[in-house]
Formats: sequence, C-alpha cells, structure tokens
Amino acid sequence: MKQVFAGFRDFISKGNAIDLAVGVVIGTAFTALITALVEKLIMPLIAAIFGQPNFDSVGNFTINGADFSLGAVITAVVNFLLVAAALYFVIVLPFNKLREFQEKHKKAVAEEPGDTRTELDVLKEIQAALAAQQGGSGAPRA
Repeated sequence: MKQVFAGFRDFISKGNAIDLAVGVVIGTAFTALITALVEKLIMPLIAAIFGQPNFDSVGNFTINGADFSLGAVITAVVNFLLVAAALYFVIVLPFNKLREFQEKHKKAVAEEPGDTRTELDVLKEIQAALAAQQGGSGAPRA
C-alpha cells in the first residue's frame, strides 16, 4: 500500500503533471477570453455590417425531406477563422514580439565586453594597493 501512495506522490510532485494542470487552467481562461472577444465584439460587428450575426439562413434547401444548411457550415468556418484570428492577434503575436525582444536583450547583454582580468590579476592589484597603503614599495613579495 505504501508503494501505491509513494508512486502517486511521485507522480503528483513531478513538474510535468503540475505543468499540465497549469496548462489546462490557463487554456480554459484563454478560451473564455477568446470566446468573449468573438461573441461580444466581433460577431456584433458582423451583425452590424451584414444585418445578422451568422449565415445560418443562407443556402438552406430540402431534398426528400432531408434539410441541408450550407449557411451553418459557413457560420462554423467563419467562427473558426475569427477565433483563430483573435487568438493569433491578441495572444500569439504579442507573446512572440515579447520573446523576440527578450532574446535580443539577452544577446545584447551577452555580447557586452566584460572584465577580462583574471583572478591572479585582481589579486596582484589588491596586493599592490595594500602595499601602497602600508607605505611599502608596492612591489609584490615572493
């Protein structure tokens, strides 16, 4: 029984299980954000331009009692494209720009010339400074 609980504890405490849980929660939050953006901003804009928020009534026909609706398919495709565009322009593009900025900053910091002195050079400078303070000749002792 202890092995079962130890295995469960190890599974839960591993980073990838926690990362997965965080990813699901963040994904749910992003879904709500994108859905609200599309349904409350973009679709009303389409309704204002075209007179209705969807194309469900376009291309409806019946053959032998079976109802077909090309408009519903068109509405689904348009909704998908709107969600994908909103996701890209609101989340993906700004994060990619932020990542590019961070990479450029890291590269610029890495390329800055640093102190090229070795530890031995620094120790010799300290020794010379101490000797000068004590009124010595400043020459290091062997």
